[in-house]
Amino acid sequence: MDPAGRWLRERLGCSLNDTGLLLRALTHRSHGPDHNERLEFLGDAVLSFVVAELLFQAYPQASEGELSRFRANLVSGDALALVASGLGLGEHVRLGEGELKSGGQQRASILADTLEAVVGAVYLDRGLAATSALAARLFAGQLAALPESAELKDAKTRLQEWLQGRGLDLPAYSVLETTGEPHAQRFRVRCDIAGLGIAAEAEGSSRRRAEQEAALRVLEDPALKGGR
Repeated sequence: MDPAGRWLRERLGCSLNDTGLLLRALTHRSHGPDHNERLEFLGDAVLSFVVAELLFQAYPQASEGELSRFRANLVSGDALALVASGLGLGEHVRLGEGELKSGGQQRASILADTLEAVVGAVYLDRGLAATSALAARLFAGQLAALPESAELKDAKTRLQEWLQGRGLDLPAYSVLETTGEPHAQRFRVRCDIAGLGIAAEAEGSSRRRAEQEAALRVLEDPALKGGR
């Protein structure tokens, strides 16, 4: 058995009949034209569904909004990257020379996308039942450790609700700087709370992530905490 197939069996507890499908799932677009983006698209949708079913069964009293927040937490890019890293997925991702030299095997976005592609491959090869069983194994620890649903609201939402609850203006986000190549950009963002004279800056691999981090830093500002 090839290393990738052995990894799939030993770390994810399943195997594929079509070994070429697994190879494609592990191939980043920088490596060549037969890459994993279509499988990633499929895996994203399938994973969202099977995780929704897991949550539906695990939390029979949860509301639709609570289930949505739970799912968003489990299938977020950061959460998937953490799962993928723990599985040693980066060692098997096939990258182009440039991505390889820049540390692409450990880049969160690549790990998350590749894990979604692997899920897509499992679904195509083994069907929905096997994919659901795989998701149950992958997310068992995270399911057991989910916090209260209110704690899962993202930082931007929590900051907005805090300000609205006190009749204050909404935060203003601005991009201060964009650096890096198009496929590996970094964004530096500023979050301003004009009514309180509070601001924070943060960086991220996307504008959204940078804004979330900046909002979190505002929430953690001692001046804001003092009024909470």
